[in-house]
Amino acid sequence: MKPTGSFYFHCDPTASHYLKLVLDAIFCPHGGDIKNEIVWHYRRWTGLAKKFQELHDTIFFYVKSADYKFNILYTPYTEGSKQRKEQGVLHRFKEGEKPHLVSDKSTDEKGVRENDVWQIPFVAPSAKERLGFPTQKPEALLERIIKASTDEGDVVLDAYCGCGTTVAVAERLKRKWIGIDITYQSVSVILKRIEDAFGKNVLETIQLDGVPRDMNSAEALAHKKDDRLRKEFEKWAVLTYSNNRALINEKKGGDKGIDGIAYFKTGKIDNAKIIFQVKSGGVKRGDIATLRGDMARENAALGCLITLEEPTRNMIQEAKDAGQFKHEDMGRSYDVINIITVKEIVEDGKRLDIPMSLEVLKAAKKADDSEQMGLL
Repeated sequence: MKPTGSFYFHCDPTASHYLKLVLDAIFCPHGGDIKNEIVWHYRRWTGLAKKFQELHDTIFFYVKSADYKFNILYTPYTEGSKQRKEQGVLHRFKEGEKPHLVSDKSTDEKGVRENDVWQIPFVAPSAKERLGFPTQKPEALLERIIKASTDEGDVVLDAYCGCGTTVAVAERLKRKWIGIDITYQSVSVILKRIEDAFGKNVLETIQLDGVPRDMNSAEALAHKKDDRLRKEFEKWAVLTYSNNRALINEKKGGDKGIDGIAYFKTGKIDNAKIIFQVKSGGVKRGDIATLRGDMARENAALGCLITLEEPTRNMIQEAKDAGQFKHEDMGRSYDVINIITVKEIVEDGKRLDIPMSLEVLKAAKKADDSEQMGLL
């Protein structure tokens, strides 16, 4: 962190007092300091327990040095508060006295200075910006933080970026940003969110690290000893080939051979299912027969086998024997079973080209058409 940098830490109030001790030990002995304990207040139904309703979270605001950047934020006056302010000025004068006003340092012509209690609604299940992540933060919350501690062109880092609220807001506010997450599914959500909000061209300005770019890196991810990391290979393969439009099967066992599902348009109101299977080795003709059985069980119109290894001739013939699906709207036919190699995905940029009907991820709100800043 730069000497001028700031650190914001969000946590549950039941653990905040423990975590503050840890943060104090990190920042305070080295010239840093805590500037605020911010209360994020929201409203929701919490039941009828015999206690006060729990309607807030805690955000700690720390700085690395006394030379930190901070932009004062204001809440604009409402019409009612403007009238009260004017009335308050008049009441300060007594007959025969010269006009004299004791200024209120918490207010000026811009409005009332923001305090450390923030009334910001949490992301409700029906909210337009909702993406399905249980810990998703409202954009208004991140906007206040980013505006207070950065200017246009500054860098914003979110080391646990989840569904990308921080990076989406940072992009909208013309900040550079760095987002880090452990799963490719989160990366996929963020890419889709950024694309929906700012258009496909913005994806060309994003630098991705830690994601397979060639066969060597794809093989390295596929052959990890940790089962969780091998699952990331399956997620990466399905989401990359489907342009981040598939739903990942999170089950580690008993997944019934299905690694992903997507839905495609077959008419004005009709949809059909496509299922994905990913193989990192040992592919054979029987895998196609198994996929056909899984398709019948799931009532899927199409099936896709993504393989790290090159398919055998028998596999290719078995897939061809499954026939074709005639797409009336597109005026073309698709192989009922399609075999895609990882090499085609990373070296040829091959992607699913069938029109999708049901987006797995809820589209983020379309951003303003104003020019956006390039990403770091």
